[in-house]
Amino acid sequence: MVKQVTDQAEGLRRLLAKSGSRVVAVTGGPVGVGCTSTVVNLAAALAALGKDVLVIDERLGSRSVSAMLGGLHSAGSLRALMDGEISLDQACARHELGFSVLAASRENCAGYSAAQLGLLLSGPADVVLVDARLDRQGAFSLLACQAHDVMIVTRVAASAITEAYACMKRLHFEHAIAQFRVLVNHVSSLADAHTTFENLAEVAARYLTVSIEDAGCVAADPLMERSLELGRCVVDAFPSTQSARDFRHVAAEMLYWPMRPAMVSPRSDATVRSAMPASALADAGVAERQHA
Repeated sequence: MVKQVTDQAEGLRRLLAKSGSRVVAVTGGPVGVGCTSTVVNLAAALAALGKDVLVIDERLGSRSVSAMLGGLHSAGSLRALMDGEISLDQACARHELGFSVLAASRENCAGYSAAQLGLLLSGPADVVLVDARLDRQGAFSLLACQAHDVMIVTRVAASAITEAYACMKRLHFEHAIAQFRVLVNHVSSLADAHTTFENLAEVAARYLTVSIEDAGCVAADPLMERSLELGRCVVDAFPSTQSARDFRHVAAEMLYWPMRPAMVSPRSDATVRSAMPASALADAGVAERQHA
């Protein structure tokens, strides 16, 4: 009897594990709050838990995920992938810690519809983390706006909190996002993190009518900077530090977040486009390139 119950539980676990990728868009206010380092450390922590993780890197240059990891190079181009010339695995760079990275900047995604880009999210990964790059209006890309959850990274400093609120405000009005998850980075104490979260949640609820969930906090740690100098993440380079333990805790909690509907359904985009004449589709492609 015990064996039967165990088998049923294992079967249910496998069934739930195949229910689709959880897509989390990670963003924040000003440069320096730690969005990209958060993505990399969460990816490493989730991979250590046995999860198949895909990181979608929307940033360019020195602020990209690949640059942070010491120059990780993609195996193939995004356009070759979108044109069906290579597979998703062939387009991704595989990091030694067990997660994949796909370079997908706004420039390279220009001209593709939300439905086409949504195919990148329907692969075998358990978790897709998007290092989201906002446009000048503070809006997500057509790819990032298909996420199930939005994580806002902030710090305890008043300026960072103000920017985090402004970021949520812009995203709320651009995409009608009703819920955000907030990660307070670089904290000196749990009390500071709690106060920061409560203040931000109160203001957002009062003026934006959105709800905010606590995604956790990460301790201030000088070894974080040292790990970046080494081209590594703190979860890998210094696993016994408090910040590494914090990232592992956040990653473990992510797996129990309720699965929410994606912000934008790519199917609706595909339906609209299929009903448009060819000339209108061409015009729409030009408009997307200009917007990007």
